[in-house]
Amino acid sequence: MKFELKGKEYIELNKLLKTLGLVESGGFAKMIISEGEVLVNNEVELRIRRKLRSGDRIQLGDEKVTISD
Repeated sequence: MKFELKGKEYIELNKLLKTLGLVESGGFAKMIISEGEVLVNNEVELRIRRKLRSGDRIQLGDEKVTISD
């Protein structure tokens, strides 16, 4: 799956998960990030508001997302 920034410089990790419907709520996004369930560029990411930019790759379970311009 791809996510386009559409002119923005970045999107925060928790907002991306919610925007794509990968989580039911912002609170759930914070919980799964803090529990180490989300990978950014193949590494566990614990920063809830990690700024994602073009080229970053996110994985949550079987769902994979690539950020593009």
